[in-house]
Amino acid sequence: MGLILIILVAGLVAWLLTQGQIAGKCHLAKATVNTETPIEILRKRYARGEIDRDEYESRKRDLS
Repeated sequence: MGLILIILVAGLVAWLLTQGQIAGKCHLAKATVNTETPIEILRKRYARGEIDRDEYESRKRDLS
């Protein structure tokens, strides 16, 4: 009886680990897909104050 319980617990742990790895891979795949255009990213960086107006204008010209 004890051996069956150990096997069941080990199987459950293995299954849970497998499910976590599959979910993690799907999450990573979704995270790497970026639908924003470079100009949208640039606008957001400027709006957040990461870059100043001169750098924004310069990079905007480079992208055009």
